[in-house]
Amino acid sequence: MDFYNNERIALFIDGANLHAAIKTLDFDIDYKKLLAFFQDRGQLVRALYYTALSQDPDHAALKPLTDWLAYNGYVLVTKPAKEFVDSNGRKTIKGNMDIEIAVDIMAMAKSLDHVVLFSGDGDFRALVEAVQKTGCRVTAISSCKTRPPLAADELRRQVDQFVELADLESQIGRSKQKNFSEKEFVDV
Repeated sequence: MDFYNNERIALFIDGANLHAAIKTLDFDIDYKKLLAFFQDRGQLVRALYYTALSQDPDHAALKPLTDWLAYNGYVLVTKPAKEFVDSNGRKTIKGNMDIEIAVDIMAMAKSLDHVVLFSGDGDFRALVEAVQKTGCRVTAISSCKTRPPLAADELRRQVDQFVELADLESQIGRSKQKNFSEKEFVDV
């Protein structure tokens, strides 16, 4: 990745998009390592994490992550997820954060040198072009190694650099620890 030591950097993390990518790539992010990784590359001004929060108890697993992020150097940007029931009675939860990400990037772009967007969503192509016109460089981090690829071609063509998320696993991934059952600890 190309960064300059004196660059003012901000991370804009589309939580749902990143979660889909790491789930498919089968690794977990160590968010402490993620911050340190970018602090070593320039002046990290902000790290913003965007996610919609559901009141559904089945989605309560996100709560520990969002709490940890909020207390450990990330700005958490949330909104309530919307629940829909289709004609077959299936419940769908939606919570697109694209507008919030776009508004924040546009508001901050003039005080940054480098925007790092954790998303592969092609809808951000026009945003990236507008930000580049302010003189700000843009890096997108997502994955083409997933099936289907999560990084849209139009976004990859527009950004100054595209980084394959899978290539960062050794720097920002959480080490996998084997969970042992009790019988594996039986004295012999």
